Amino acid sequence: MKIQTVFERTEKKYILTISQRNALLKRIAEYIKPDEYGESTVCSLYFDTDNNQLIRRSMEKPVYKEKLRLRSYSTPKAGSNVFLELKKKYNGVVYKRRKTMEYTQAMAYLNRGVMPDDSQIMREIDWSMHYYKGIRPMMFIAYDRTAFYSKTDHELRLTFDRNVRFRTDNLDLSKGHYGERILEHGLCIMEIKALSTMPLWLTEALNELKLFPGTFSKYGTAYQLTESRKHQFEGGQYCA
Repeated sequence: MKIQTVFERTEKKYILTISQRNALLKRIAEYIKPDEYGESTVCSLYFDTDNNQLIRRSMEKPVYKEKLRLRSYSTPKAGSNVFLELKKKYNGVVYKRRKTMEYTQAMAYLNRGVMPDDSQIMREIDWSMHYYKGIRPMMFIAYDRTAFYSKTDHELRLTFDRNVRFRTDNLDLSKGHYGERILEHGLCIMEIKALSTMPLWLTEALNELKLFPGTFSKYGTAYQLTESRKHQFEGGQYCA
């Protein structure tokens, strides 16, 4: 399977109930098929500065923002492939640079600065890693994903994420995908990812089922929760 390394697309999010998801999939079944990864558990380490510069800026909804993360599909072992990603968003368009490497190579780079190669994508990622002083893993996020793509347009993808969870300790992908849930049971996040406008069959299905775009940042939601607890603790609400 060819691994895509550069992405440019729009992404729209929807918060759906499981019954809404099932109704939509039934409605568009003839137009889609399962993605290469199909069912997977997506695990990500998000990098940030000590004062959470990247996520705080992202939550301000600026014209331009970016994220750095290390991603795997399931818990990686020494020889497993992982993906170091630089994700940028400008005027609603997502630009992503992804470098594939073995988990041991990723750890050598993150812990000791050993570059896996001198490719253009790796240089872009490395520049950002040095630009943000003191950047390090700050949040682990995992979720169970089901993915599909259009039979006629491989660039049109639909993903459904359930059981979104996070942790702020044991920040290592090899430690498993446990964490505290931050998405209500019975809900999922649908993302529609496309290079151009959505096809008529999809817009008709969304309109018929009265499904409208929403917002949900996994990292942002987890960050807000941890900050809220921190302020409550500092305010004495957790004191005996």
